[in-house]
Amino acid sequence: MSAMPGTAMIMAAGKGTRMMPLTADKPKPLIEVAGTTLLDHVLDLLRDAGVGRIVVNVHYFPEQIEAHLAANAGDFDVAISDERDLLRDTGGGLIKALPLIHDDPFFCINADNWFADTREHALHRMAAAWDAERMDVLMLVVPFGRAGNTQGLGDFDLDEQGRLSREGGKRARPYVWTGIQMLAKHIVADPPAEVFSTNVFWDRAIARGRCFGLVHDGRWFDVGYPEAIGMTEAALAGA
Repeated sequence: MSAMPGTAMIMAAGKGTRMMPLTADKPKPLIEVAGTTLLDHVLDLLRDAGVGRIVVNVHYFPEQIEAHLAANAGDFDVAISDERDLLRDTGGGLIKALPLIHDDPFFCINADNWFADTREHALHRMAAAWDAERMDVLMLVVPFGRAGNTQGLGDFDLDEQGRLSREGGKRARPYVWTGIQMLAKHIVADPPAEVFSTNVFWDRAIARGRCFGLVHDGRWFDVGYPEAIGMTEAALAGA
């Protein structure tokens, strides 16, 4: 079992285009589901897991994110990765934030998903499953049939050894990425441009057989678009 990573990167810089018009005057991480902002839901997840340091990238309405963290994340060691000058996408955002990330491996979490009903804390399960000898990436995935509100076809195939792949063209796949991953710091390297997706790192790890998946044992909801908020709240309320 690996030690629990002490640092998590929270992806909070995006413009929230899918969430318009709700993001016309606020960033997506400050949208509320069941009375809690998406950012606070992530903070609760990290707080419960014992993660002490968070690195948060900002670009869209950055002052709102910074003010919210100042008011609600006082128990964390908070570092801001400032992307005001250029929104760098997820891969470029990780490259810019890397000097602020003190742990290896570290968590990276998107602020547009909602987790519920986990029997054992998902981050504890990930830390226990991490094997630095075999892994560069470990993603928390959920079976497509339990991916609440998903608008996709599924992201990955998963083999018996737990390795993820996605060979071939766009098609239905059995597992959906939840927005939570663990990354070895050495995989965050050799950027192809200033602006690029984390897919670059994933593809490298897949090609080396070092991208793994852990199946989430609870419910999960995509809350990245407006209609998903009410659907998620209804599901959480048992409707």
